[in-house]
Amino acid sequence: MFDHLICDCDGVLVDSEVIADRVLLRALSAQFPSIDFAPVAHLAFGQRTSVFLADLETRFDIEIPEGFIAGVEREIDCEFKRSLAPIAGVRDALARVPLPAAVVSNSRLTRIAASLSRVGLTDVFGPRVFSAEQVARPKPHPDVYLHAARELGISPGRCLVVEDSVTGLTAARAAGMKTIAFVGASHVPKGYAQVLRNLGITRIVEQMEQLPALIAAGLRGEFGQLQS
Repeated sequence: MFDHLICDCDGVLVDSEVIADRVLLRALSAQFPSIDFAPVAHLAFGQRTSVFLADLETRFDIEIPEGFIAGVEREIDCEFKRSLAPIAGVRDALARVPLPAAVVSNSRLTRIAASLSRVGLTDVFGPRVFSAEQVARPKPHPDVYLHAARELGISPGRCLVVEDSVTGLTAARAAGMKTIAFVGASHVPKGYAQVLRNLGITRIVEQMEQLPALIAAGLRGEFGQLQS
């Protein structure tokens, strides 16, 4: 049985990753015009921008200039204001789940709040919004999920998490929570569901309308001991 649903924000509630990836690739291409970053752009999936850029520095023997990330983040915020959309069907799906819901994200609290407001989901979560900036280590470490559980007053084992990335799924599982993978956002690469299955992740939904029935199965105790 579960007492609380926890959702990642980017790629689960809002279709934001495709926007952020586009902005980042555009900025990298402008900064380093002789390098084709497109073949490795997928490596940003589920990572913090700083970690992804550190990998690029090593991979291409380049130095990301000071202020680059701040500039990218400002441009992402501008693009979100212009074109951020909710994941199709997410509000209806959450309304059909008989559990209170929280948000746990690697994004900044200000960005999470702005994203939820822009797509009309603020009232669904209220104050139950948590960010990796509140803890020592971001996902894939479990810190932010454990922090959320403490603040909610709930045992981690009573939380059910919806995530879109291996990074997030790893964090939730390390916190002792059971997970569902959502693979229906615009940024998710073709064949990603099979990649997850190969990693032993069995609870996967491709459309939000599938989520309530799967959660209902979990509430009936049908997940057994499998974490994912």
